[in-house]
Amino acid sequence: MDRNRSLEKIHSKSAKSVFSKEVKGWKKILPFLGPAFIAAIAYIDPGNFATNIAAGSKYGYLLLWVILFSNIMALIIQSLSAKLGIATGKNLAEIAREEFPKPVSIGLWIQGELVIMATDLAEFIGAALGIYLLFGIPLLEASLIAAVGSFAILELQRRGYRSLEAGITAMLFIVVLSFIVQMFFAKPDVPSLLHGLFTPQFDGVDSVILAAGILGATVMPHAIYLHSALTQNRIVGETDKEKKQIFRFEFIDILIAMLIAGFINGAMLIVSSALFHKNGLFVEDLDVAFNYFGELVNPVSATLFGLGLLIAGLSSSSVGTMSGDVIMQGFIHFRIPLYVRRFITMVPPIAVIALGINPTTALVISQVILSFGIGFALIPLIMFTSSKRIMGNLVNTKWITIISWVMAILIVGLNIFILVQTFQ
Repeated sequence: MDRNRSLEKIHSKSAKSVFSKEVKGWKKILPFLGPAFIAAIAYIDPGNFATNIAAGSKYGYLLLWVILFSNIMALIIQSLSAKLGIATGKNLAEIAREEFPKPVSIGLWIQGELVIMATDLAEFIGAALGIYLLFGIPLLEASLIAAVGSFAILELQRRGYRSLEAGITAMLFIVVLSFIVQMFFAKPDVPSLLHGLFTPQFDGVDSVILAAGILGATVMPHAIYLHSALTQNRIVGETDKEKKQIFRFEFIDILIAMLIAGFINGAMLIVSSALFHKNGLFVEDLDVAFNYFGELVNPVSATLFGLGLLIAGLSSSSVGTMSGDVIMQGFIHFRIPLYVRRFITMVPPIAVIALGINPTTALVISQVILSFGIGFALIPLIMFTSSKRIMGNLVNTKWITIISWVMAILIVGLNIFILVQTFQ
């Protein structure tokens, strides 16, 4: 707690320097860049890899517009989360604890912890699978190596949020570069690509199910909780005017980060379409995709895919651990050391790997569990950001409130649809 108070003091001083007349141009924006990049990692986790590769290989560029639509929704939702932290100085879990009865708060905490476990299952297995594909190390040993890597990333947080943000951002850009090169190798058909991007369409029930999977995997509950925590004391606005200015600058951070996440997800589908769909291959397993990259393009392409999967898994698993800390502290005002939490949450995925369960199957199961959690984070977020009493002058406008509720109904409905289809 003392460390948190010292950070708050630093952030308060930064606010005065940011709003100083001596600071001009792009230098005003720099202090606000970072939180959205950490949250954006949740949008490129291994679950997204599996969904996007499957969609591109089966339907080509047909569902590319779904990724664009999903990214627009993510932009709005993460903006609401960031605005909540800026307006109140509290994160979503803390406000939920204050606004809801105690039994509801405890219930939300329990389901939040289950969501974190499911998140960690997907991301940790993705990292282990990346090591297995790149180096041929058996999955169980690869999972232990991934554990060491995830602890190393958490060490960055001990050095302060700036170090963590820099490390996460660097890993994010490595994934970006890997898919830029992949797109160069794949040589996608640009007219078909543009048609798929801007022309909403389906091709039968299966394409609707895959589209629902893309949408359902886009908005992650833990990213909603975490983003509000990353902005709540980063730079403190003392007046309504300052808070609005902080949010305008923070929105630029969100816009850049979501554009990058959207590009990565789109590139996954585009590369899969240009390589697998073009050759009549339907690919659902990530290890199969890795092998096909090597066969259809070259070993470098396969290596880049494995590297992207590894980095996405490692970075997103660390973000999941941070989110779990925020959820526990917010709902029940209790905190355990991050390293202890990291150790606890890595036990289930290591057990899954030790039991020999197919990694891609485990990823699908984790996405099903995540589907249960999205409504419990998204609905309170919209409720709180639409409340004048809670938000003050940063309260949602009427149109943002309407759009947000429409998105919530769509996302929750699609996740229910996914659950029904999965169990059937």
